[in-house]
Amino acid sequence: MNISDIAKLAGVSNAAVSRYFNNGYISSEKRERIEKVVKETGYRPSVQAQMLRTKKSMIIGVITPKMASHSIGSVVEGILSVLNETGYHMLLAVTQNDYKKEVEYLKAFNDAQVDGVILVGTVFTKEHKSAMKKMRIPVVVVGQKFPGYACVYHNDYGAIHDMTKKVVAEGRRRIGYIGVMQADKAVGYDRHEGFLDALKEAGLKQENMYIETADSFTMEAGFDAAEEIYRNYSQLDALICATDEIAVGAMKALLAHNIKVPEDVLITGVGDSSLTDIAGHRIYTIHYSYEDSGSLGAKMLLTLINDNSIPLEEVKLGYNLVIR
Repeated sequence: MNISDIAKLAGVSNAAVSRYFNNGYISSEKRERIEKVVKETGYRPSVQAQMLRTKKSMIIGVITPKMASHSIGSVVEGILSVLNETGYHMLLAVTQNDYKKEVEYLKAFNDAQVDGVILVGTVFTKEHKSAMKKMRIPVVVVGQKFPGYACVYHNDYGAIHDMTKKVVAEGRRRIGYIGVMQADKAVGYDRHEGFLDALKEAGLKQENMYIETADSFTMEAGFDAAEEIYRNYSQLDALICATDEIAVGAMKALLAHNIKVPEDVLITGVGDSSLTDIAGHRIYTIHYSYEDSGSLGAKMLLTLINDNSIPLEEVKLGYNLVIR
């Protein structure tokens, strides 16, 4: 079977069938008639023929640092919500937080038959920048601000700045912070700076804070970092954490020392994940529209695929403070 056969059976033109398979505009009546014939015959258009005709593979490469994460899982769901509606398929590469693997996958996708790449960003190196400059296909970054490229990111500085102000407004004065490596500009650097500036604005000095860096984004890392803080700063009355996973791990460490949460120590996280729902204690967190960031990134990429001469956008998304 071919397009002409489908057109005859549906009583429409060849052009209408072509628009149907390429997500073009056709009337709802014609679409229903074509869909009926396609279902009855089991017809599928030739991928090779479509590639020759459109010069597109209808495949998008997506690179993520991990999948066992509420935030990244939501980003991927957002990407899929757009690709599934437009006939595109996703080729997913998971790097297990190996930044060298990100560069390898960028090079691999540049050589493969994909139409574009979405990079769910974490840490950017000189090798990343070099590989991205050589890309022959459009790239969109989600989760980090990356000058010179289309990107969707969150207001990480503002979110932690406002959360810290709220904690101070509730009377907490001896505040600890568990962050992550500064090389991660969004989660590491920007959130850390938001914390420091909010304390400075509140008139709190170095002796009113204690900062620890978690060696990963896991609950285990949060537990270990909180243990270290408690050993050195037992008079703590609030603990602000860079992620929900770290916050829940920190809460477990404090509870193990018979510290009441939030009565003795108020704990905050970022991500509004289900972990904070099952923690059993009041935790403040920050809600980001992770799924929206994924869908916006996918829409940006598809726009660039269709017209790479348009201006590149940088979109910063907002946030909500949430009390669990």
